[in-house]
Amino acid sequence: MSIITVTLNPAIDQTVTLDRLTRGVVNRASSVRLDAGGKGFNVASCLADWGVRAVVTGLLGAENPEVFEALLHRKGLEDRFVRIAGATRTNIKLVDREETTDINLPGFTATPEALGRVEAEIAALATRSALTVVGGSLPPGTAADHYATVLAGLAATGTCAILDTSGPALAAALAGTVRPYAIKPNLAELTELTGKSCESLSDVAAAAVALCRTGIALVVVSMGAEGALFVTAGGILRALPPPVTGIGSTVGAGDAMVAGIVAALREGGDIERIARLGTAFAVGKLGLAGPNLPGREAVEALAARTGIESVATEEGAP
Repeated sequence: MSIITVTLNPAIDQTVTLDRLTRGVVNRASSVRLDAGGKGFNVASCLADWGVRAVVTGLLGAENPEVFEALLHRKGLEDRFVRIAGATRTNIKLVDREETTDINLPGFTATPEALGRVEAEIAALATRSALTVVGGSLPPGTAADHYATVLAGLAATGTCAILDTSGPALAAALAGTVRPYAIKPNLAELTELTGKSCESLSDVAAAAVALCRTGIALVVVSMGAEGALFVTAGGILRALPPPVTGIGSTVGAGDAMVAGIVAALREGGDIERIARLGTAFAVGKLGLAGPNLPGREAVEALAARTGIESVATEEGAP
């Protein structure tokens, strides 16, 4: 069965690599590249590299679809995007030796008619998949609680939903009547969502447990070099990434982790397999530009080298 991914606000990622970014002066780039992007789209691209069939839907600007269509064709992804008047936004990523600076430009405005067409596509596609990934920000013209509507529609089809968004879109989705099967906030997103301090590992675990107790089966909190927490009703695991060299940009690592989680769920893996494969996808992505993974053998080697430890909290298991 194919995996469905939904991306309502995709982006063209323009990655500009510099030796050092300095404000107020002329900076000279060493390289620049364009990649089709957006959370759900990135997940589908990584899944295709893993050998999993994926179907992509959502909204795509009719003025500049070429970079997306080229990747869809190259990776064998089924294109069920709804084209909308206007251009898909561009996200500029300035990468130097120390960090990545993001500049997200505005794009098209969603219309009720276009959103309705996407909902119809999701409903039709859901009969072909047990897993649907809904990801990314909401475009202008979309109600803040739109993902709550999407989750309710998926629940009616019996499809398992993985939600990867942030800010008001995530808060509004979790305020709805239907919970997603899984979410994957990072530390900053978890703090914003819960309003709680997440300065220590126990703080992070407690906040994730609280979310799990609201009816979310799997809460994954990515913590960068500190690894990730995987929280279920059965307990908490911390995955520690294996040491690697030659790491490039971290852009898209979180989306790759979601793809690894989906791949493990699809194969019926237990929580340790989910933690290992999610981490391996994220680490494997670090050495590659664009929404791409290394070969299966390399990813499995990273999964085997991922450290796994149990985490206890004062509150106990979810």
